[in-house]
Amino acid sequence: MDERGVTSPTPVTRSRGGVGLFLTKVAGVLVLLVLAGLIAAWGVQRYVADRLTPDPTTIARASLDGLREQNRLSAFAARYVAVVTSRQSQLGFSTERTLIMPGMVRYEVDLGKLRQQDVRWDAGNRTLSVTLPPVEIDGPQVDLSAIREYGSGGVLTTFTDAEQRLDAANRTAGQVELMRQARAPSPMKLARDATRRAVERSFSMPLRAAGVDATVKVRFSDEPSSDEHWDTTRTVQEVLGNTG
Repeated sequence: MDERGVTSPTPVTRSRGGVGLFLTKVAGVLVLLVLAGLIAAWGVQRYVADRLTPDPTTIARASLDGLREQNRLSAFAARYVAVVTSRQSQLGFSTERTLIMPGMVRYEVDLGKLRQQDVRWDAGNRTLSVTLPPVEIDGPQVDLSAIREYGSGGVLTTFTDAEQRLDAANRTAGQVELMRQARAPSPMKLARDATRRAVERSFSMPLRAAGVDATVKVRFSDEPSSDEHWDTTRTVQEVLGNTG
């Protein structure tokens, strides 16, 4: 109360300062809660993404197991015709026989020989490299109904077994000729290319279905490698071993 007897109002400065400090603390707590919520949401999203993101190595291993279960893959076959002639001379007489022998040859790869280390994943280039065993030739499967034999006849075929011996020699030589044709560079290249495409599809289709953008490269173990990454990339087994 002043000299005039009038009561002075009570100061409110400290009360207002306390409310402001309280509101500041509440705002700070809310900011921290929001940040914690955002961090938690990011962690959950990252965890779910890691769980749901397809693993190329897992898909490749499943494809590899599926291929090995097929045992042998035959992606190419070809039909050849051997024409051979044998001659025989005896006692001043001679005769000859000509054989026309068609036969079918299949080109196969023994998928049972595939190993985990034959499949390598290069995460940097997103490339899956597969090394196959060499192409093997199955056959020839001779079409006996289509064989044709011709001969000049003569005294030897009449009085000796020259005709039977010539036919036997021709059949042996015919099979050798069929295999020679089958092993020529051109059909071997066609067989490798057909097998390569089939195996590439076997790996690329599951990867594509899972949404994985990857390139699949297939080569054969008896082919020279022109890609340095074949020797530097990690095998599927190594990748899975490190992630386990």
